[in-house]
Amino acid sequence: MRAVSTLSVVVLASAGIGHAVISSLDAGIARVDAFKDMKNRPQAGHGMNILLVGTDGRDKISEQERRRYRLGGAPCHCTDTMMIVHVSENRDRATVVSLPRDSYAEVPTSMDPATRRPHPGHPIRLNAAYSEGGPQLTVRTVESMTHLKIDHYLEVDFTSFMKTVDVLGGVSVCTTTPLKDAYSGLDLSPGTHTLNGGQALQYVRARHVDATSDLGRMRRQQRFLAALIERATSSGVLLNPMRFRDVTRAVLGSVRADEGFGTDELLDLGRAMRDFSPSSSEFTTVPIGQMNYAVKGIGSTLKWDQGKAAQLFAALRDDKPLTAPPPAHPAQGPAPVEVDPRQIQVQVANGTGTMGLAKRVDAALAAAGFAATHRPVTAPAHVPHTVISYDPRWDRSARALATALPGAQLRAVPGQGPLLKVTAGADFKDVRKVRFEDPAQPQQTAVRGNEVTCAGA
Repeated sequence: MRAVSTLSVVVLASAGIGHAVISSLDAGIARVDAFKDMKNRPQAGHGMNILLVGTDGRDKISEQERRRYRLGGAPCHCTDTMMIVHVSENRDRATVVSLPRDSYAEVPTSMDPATRRPHPGHPIRLNAAYSEGGPQLTVRTVESMTHLKIDHYLEVDFTSFMKTVDVLGGVSVCTTTPLKDAYSGLDLSPGTHTLNGGQALQYVRARHVDATSDLGRMRRQQRFLAALIERATSSGVLLNPMRFRDVTRAVLGSVRADEGFGTDELLDLGRAMRDFSPSSSEFTTVPIGQMNYAVKGIGSTLKWDQGKAAQLFAALRDDKPLTAPPPAHPAQGPAPVEVDPRQIQVQVANGTGTMGLAKRVDAALAAAGFAATHRPVTAPAHVPHTVISYDPRWDRSARALATALPGAQLRAVPGQGPLLKVTAGADFKDVRKVRFEDPAQPQQTAVRGNEVTCAGA
């Protein structure tokens, strides 16, 4: 989750700031030998693969901020987020693949740093590789699972993430449903919000918003990274040397990187990616074949779909995009909803003087996949705005229906039951298409960055 800020280094370097400025920043980066004594590594493909790792590091944050943003407890100095960022060979595309921290993994044989004796390979959750053997074992485990050669290693903590967002002036995120997590303190109403560093940290850390836990959190991390790229590329940072310096200092201030990722690499990527934008990025999660895969001595894990995962990583190795080229005149795509429209019963009433409006809305909702009653009625009075009346027990269904009726007002009616009632008002224009995304299932397809920002939502 903190690793999302590191990718902005690549984006921000496109300002083409002089070698001396980058060199001074590079000198402050902590170094780690993530590839020491590694043998029998996968063959290099095309493009560049960067392993981004997010660590805790809450001990570097003030006590006031720790209380405000619910960062209590002792720092674990562990990793709970991993992403592979593949930068294409011609530097015009970045593909971000989230690796669930609870993924079932088998670490290769390693040297115990305390006893200097070989430690045999064994099954673990993926995030435990860092605890057992630090960056080196983490890289070896990821390479073993993906058969991708990792070219660079970057590690980011809470502090760098918060400072980066604050220096950018905040990052905008949007949500169609309330997001409330008592553990992280996240509390967002439906709509668009500009988050400061601490709020952004709550957004990417939240795991108790719904039943999806880490899978939902990874989706929010990907959305946030796309929004951060949009903010960096549209706010003038890339054209302002002073702002560029401030942001890169914030990003690099608490980053650990391999010794080979330095000044020349930053400048090379920066010059090549001057035209980078959210539409230049792709986001996906490694395909999951089995949820709650039980492993003796470890517990529940997520087991990858080996066939689909192999296809995904082969595409990265061959430097192939995961998404189709965007159309010349893109149409607004279906909006995601978390309840299957086929399970949402809807009755439509005409709240205007327009003859046949209720019948037209009923047909449009049915065409969009909703369980329309096909029994439209006339409302007792005309209304200026479309209203959705719903029983609070079916609030998720009501929000899904509201997604299909942009601008509709929600009105809670306790005791109404599962049937949702739509009163079409004078402001009704059309029914927007929606697509069901089961929040309890992993993301199945890759999306472009511009498709998950507020502008594309």
